[in-house]
Amino acid sequence: MPQVLEFADVVVRRNARNIVDHVDWTVTDDQRWVVLGPNGAGKTTILQLAATLLHPTSGEVTILDERLGRTDVFELRPRIGFASSAMARRVPPEETVLDVVLTAAFSVLGRWNEEYETIDERRARRVLGEWKLDHLADRTFGTLSDGEQKRVQIARAVMTDPELLLLDEPTASLDLGAREELLGLLGGYAQAPTTPAMVMVTHQVEEIPVGFTHVLLLRDGAVVAAGPVEETLTAQNLSDTFGMPIALSVEDGRYAARATSGA
Repeated sequence: MPQVLEFADVVVRRNARNIVDHVDWTVTDDQRWVVLGPNGAGKTTILQLAATLLHPTSGEVTILDERLGRTDVFELRPRIGFASSAMARRVPPEETVLDVVLTAAFSVLGRWNEEYETIDERRARRVLGEWKLDHLADRTFGTLSDGEQKRVQIARAVMTDPELLLLDEPTASLDLGAREELLGLLGGYAQAPTTPAMVMVTHQVEEIPVGFTHVLLLRDGAVVAAGPVEETLTAQNLSDTFGMPIALSVEDGRYAARATSGA
């Protein structure tokens, strides 16, 4: 399968410390990856590299056949869908949900004087329907719940039919009901044949949607393990990643983990 993302001996160094430490990693267009690890493991930095928001200190990052540092990132970014809490904070709270999604066509946040075609609005409304947001089209972004805002971010990210979709902790801070609703939508989306390659950062194995195929485990900026989720997401690899004995269970494609005494 064609590669959409490749890290070759990638290092990101800040304050005399490698926050990404010689990472090798490849994503193909039929894979859905979850990036898992403790706080400070380098997960968000990995996603920022993939989103062209950050350049490596050394090593090579190739995204959609374009090498970071040797390509115009402003031409590359429209091919990448990216949803994060940091981006949500930049959305004008008075912007309607429809316009939050629609403005992705011009890669802007906040509608100004752009002129959109009927096909753009039709596409935006279809995406809102797919993410169960069509009834909120005329609501302002600032009046939405956390769960609704998360879904709007993802709808915006998929509006332009990206070739790579990046999600930074999409279920963080959600209550149980909102989390499960979003995980169900993400699982359905991940399993659709037309879905692009996906990379999702999370802290919790319970937040891995059904349909995700691979896992990248990070600790202190380095790769602990990477590969198909059924083979790689093991109690031993999780224990090595989080630095404590962890028990892992799986039921109906969903994972759960807890610390053990180690006895």
